[in-house]
Amino acid sequence: MNILLANDDGIYAPGLHALRQTLERLGNVLVVAPATEQSGVGHSITYLTPLTCKELWEDEFFRGWAVDGSPADCVKLGVSELSKEPIDLVVSGINGGLNAGINVLYSGTVAAAIEGAFFRLPSIAVSLEHDEHADFEAAAEIAVDMIRQILVHQGDRQDLYNINIPTAATQSYRKGIYPEVHCVPMGVERYGDHYIKRQDPKGRNYYWSTNDPPPRPTDHETDLNALAAGHVTLTPLQFDMTKHALLNEMQSWGVKLGSK
Repeated sequence: MNILLANDDGIYAPGLHALRQTLERLGNVLVVAPATEQSGVGHSITYLTPLTCKELWEDEFFRGWAVDGSPADCVKLGVSELSKEPIDLVVSGINGGLNAGINVLYSGTVAAAIEGAFFRLPSIAVSLEHDEHADFEAAAEIAVDMIRQILVHQGDRQDLYNINIPTAATQSYRKGIYPEVHCVPMGVERYGDHYIKRQDPKGRNYYWSTNDPPPRPTDHETDLNALAAGHVTLTPLQFDMTKHALLNEMQSWGVKLGSK
């Protein structure tokens, strides 16, 4: 199996290194990652300027390709140009910080996986709760165990998945206790829309985004409340944003120009 590994934290990120080492149990891993951190860039791509990339080596060890672009650029370029063999699986991560709830829509980590899904390849994003002492090695073990099972169960399908791992799960794993995996939808409650307003030394206003207020509680389980309870979450995603039920209804509207 040929695996393309990308991220949004950059090619030197510890989460990328840990996941690469563990993914090598499943096949050949090619790293194509941003040269610098690209967190929160969403699904941006570079097309107004050339994309530059270079090989990174450490003695005899090929670290991978460093791309001066976005996570989506990395996957697009990796699949189309940089891989010498056809890619069978795209993995993005491990991100330093959860990508759950509406953060999925902003995430460069998830965007890299979505780009892989554009190529009709099975694609998986992996994120770990932010912690100063984040255990990326334990998270990688959890993620690869899940990836192996996903590939078995999905068969010939080429689906898109989002894995989130809370700190509590890595702590349990280190103690020999396997954390629960909950297959849940992403939370869609709005949160984190408050800003702190300050002034710079020249008296100009600037605004600093906060994580407040938190999302409102829901009457069903989502990735947000499952993670808060210490569970690993697995969410199937899709990039087709068409609301098909409404589209079917709209066929009877008879919308046309010039009508009054």
